[in-house]
Amino acid sequence: MSTQPEKPNTYPVNSQPDPPSDSDISRAENQTQKDSLVPPPPPNGGTVAWLQVAGAFFLFFNSWGIVNTFGVFQSFYEDDLFSSYSASSISWIGTVQGFLLFLAGIIVGPIFDKGRLKSLIAIGSFMVVFGMMMTSLSTEYYQIFLAHGVVVGTGCAFLFLPSIAVVATYFSSRRALATGITAAGGSIGSVIYPIVFHKLLGPLGFGWTARIIAFIALAGQVFAITVMKQRLPPAKKARSLFDLSAFREPQFVIFSFGLFFSFVGLYFPFFYLPSFFSSYLHASSNISFYIIAILNASSVFGRITPGILADRIGSLNTIIPISLIATILMFAWIGINNEAGAIVFACIYGYASGAIVSLPPTIIARLSPDLSMMGTRMGMCFVFAGTGLLIGNPIAGALLNLEEAEFWKAQTFTGVMVATGAAFFIGLRLLKWKQGDGWKI
Repeated sequence: MSTQPEKPNTYPVNSQPDPPSDSDISRAENQTQKDSLVPPPPPNGGTVAWLQVAGAFFLFFNSWGIVNTFGVFQSFYEDDLFSSYSASSISWIGTVQGFLLFLAGIIVGPIFDKGRLKSLIAIGSFMVVFGMMMTSLSTEYYQIFLAHGVVVGTGCAFLFLPSIAVVATYFSSRRALATGITAAGGSIGSVIYPIVFHKLLGPLGFGWTARIIAFIALAGQVFAITVMKQRLPPAKKARSLFDLSAFREPQFVIFSFGLFFSFVGLYFPFFYLPSFFSSYLHASSNISFYIIAILNASSVFGRITPGILADRIGSLNTIIPISLIATILMFAWIGINNEAGAIVFACIYGYASGAIVSLPPTIIARLSPDLSMMGTRMGMCFVFAGTGLLIGNPIAGALLNLEEAEFWKAQTFTGVMVATGAAFFIGLRLLKWKQGDGWKI
């Protein structure tokens, strides 16, 4: 029996296989990676994850930090630049600013889901800085409205939503704490900016004060755009601005309406507490300016410590009692008639409002079946909050009578709105309990 060497491969006559080119190998490797690409679980820590928190902190610092500072601008506009305008008319500048911060999330969310984080931060940074620079040059109401309200508000939207959406993808077990630290940037920014405004307004004037605020914002944004990195791969398919399936989920609808009513009343003290001190309590100009800084300083703790509790018992379980505390405080404010009581109110209310602002993103993440749609759903949900903020302060301002120092009508209205928001949160909790989702929500 004869044996022949076994041929490892057989090819057609007069042909040899072409060696694979480098480009073929590269395409094959990329295809294999794409086919098997499954995002790893959130790291819940590490240098990269905490750098995202640090970068997002500055995004909050220069979005909510600027929006929450409007109370000192409101007081200055009322007393100086636009003394002939009503408080309600002036408040439209700040409420449009806050509304656009939320509304533009409809566009920002899908863009974020497509992996355009750096572009969003760059656009938002430019608009915030440019808007403040234009505010420094403005003297007419419509100019301030466009620069301070529209341009800055839209720029803040490009910073706000990406900050919380990125952090949510890097953390799961400690998501509420990480989000709380991020949101604390808004509180710290709204402590620093009023102090900067008050200290510089006299010696430098309004123009240079606004410009220096713009330069501070620019410095923070340079750090944020340097360190922040999107973890999840971008969506492969183009998405619409709305995830209409969310509106078929009762839990999403109930929570959205809860945010709407809460934000109708929530920001009334942030806009009018300085006016309450000056016109109702006849306090000095110093304490009238610094009360916004005090209010926001206490909200720093309200954005961090409830996050620690939320990681243990659930964000929805945490926001309900805090919303009830905010409701009680709003009604108690009606009976306060001295500076000491008003300062105590500002401290406690600042804590409660900080929690109500920082906890919703983690609740949305908990209610979302797909984290890759996180940006889109946040944008949709925040439209409800933004609409509440848009209409709340102008309505409350119309109920004010600053000449006679009459605040109780506006205080009652905003208290009822915050109470209604708390009722929706309680309704959502009961729904989740009936659905058998467990106690930690």
